Amino acid sequence: MPAYSTRQRKALLNFLSGHPDELFSARQIAEALENEGISLSAVYRNLSELEAEGKLRRSGRGGAREVFYQYTDAEGCRECLHLSCTKCGRTLHMDGETARRLTEQLALKDGFELDRGESVLYGLCARCK
Repeated sequence: MPAYSTRQRKALLNFLSGHPDELFSARQIAEALENEGISLSAVYRNLSELEAEGKLRRSGRGGAREVFYQYTDAEGCRECLHLSCTKCGRTLHMDGETARRLTEQLALKDGFELDRGESVLYGLCARCK
C-alpha cells in the first residue's frame, strides 16, 4: 500500500533528500522542520513509514542512546557503500572505484556478495582521527 503524500511527508522528504550524507535524530529533524508546523510525532510516524519502505537507514552512534536516520533513497546513495564516523556521526560515500574493488575482492576471495546499498563501514573520518 503506497504511503499518503501529505504536506508533512513532502517537507520531510525535501529535508532528507537535501542532506543524504548526514545522520539526524528525529528531534533534530523536527527542529529543522519547526517552521513548517510539523510535530515530533508526525516526524516519528513518517520516519517509521520511510524506514519500512526502505528509503532510510536507522542507526545508533557510539555511546549515544538516541537513534539516527539517514536518507538512502537519493540517487547517489542507492548503490553506494557508506563510511560512518563513530565520533562525529558524519557519513561519507566511499569512492566508487574503491567500493568496486572491495566488493570484487569479497566475491572473489570469500564468495560473498555485498549489498552495497545496505552496507555501512564504521570507523573514524579524516577530521576525527
